[in-house]
Amino acid sequence: MADLDKAAGADRDEAGAEGGRERGGIQSLERAFAILEEVARNRDGISLAELSKRVGLHNSTTFHLVKTMVSLGYIQQIRDSKRYRIGRHLFALAAGALNEIELVSLATPLLEKLTQLTGECSHFAVRSGDNVIVLAKTAGTGMFQMADQVGVVRPAHSTALGKVLLAAFSSEQLDRYLRTHEFRAFTAKTIVEPDALRRELETVRRNGIGFDDGEFDAEARCVAVPVHDFTGEVAGAIGISGPIWRLSIQALQEKAQQVREIAAELSRKLGCAGETRAERRVARAKA
Repeated sequence: MADLDKAAGADRDEAGAEGGRERGGIQSLERAFAILEEVARNRDGISLAELSKRVGLHNSTTFHLVKTMVSLGYIQQIRDSKRYRIGRHLFALAAGALNEIELVSLATPLLEKLTQLTGECSHFAVRSGDNVIVLAKTAGTGMFQMADQVGVVRPAHSTALGKVLLAAFSSEQLDRYLRTHEFRAFTAKTIVEPDALRRELETVRRNGIGFDDGEFDAEARCVAVPVHDFTGEVAGAIGISGPIWRLSIQALQEKAQQVREIAAELSRKLGCAGETRAERRVARAKA
């Protein structure tokens, strides 16, 4: 209680010192945007103490505002260092301002390149609630073509694209998803047990790649990897798909490297600089 009273007193002193400035919502907005702009200037993150100093606010005031923005997803706290950096929601707003056409225009040429390399259908998808939506797609060169159309919504738990996006969930988001989602079995191979799906997603997160071995369509196999935005967070997923009689498990694994390379190229176009945490984990695992 003493600490809370002290923090409240500090906030009152700070508010009083600002005298003529407007109080209430407008002032809070000004402070929130000042914090957001300062966090955005520090791509490697910034500590609470340094952030407070730079925006000229008391630690407790900064903490309460940052905590709210973290809960909304506009700022995230790096788990190991406790430093703050821009969250995925801000990128989503920026992407929304550019509109989905901009994302599609960036992804489509790379999907065409991926299809030329692999001969398979290529897809770029993002989250749509607990599902995934295919924003861009290019047709493969073989006789068999997946029926998915641009804009189609697919379940996350039974698709390679969806597993990659689910693997990017925070532990709280994943717990909620596993607790509340209805896991429909599309084929005999669909993972419908929450604990089994959690283990599958841990593997996807560790390896930075997701597979669908006839789990949504019994006649199709798919592989997908994450695409990262300028914050290093997962902004979407790129994958290829084909019939099981042409795309064996071995062939799928061989073509996975080409999918990784195209995803990395799109990530760079979205402002992701250097290796992501997932890529570093994969590199360490191979060493």
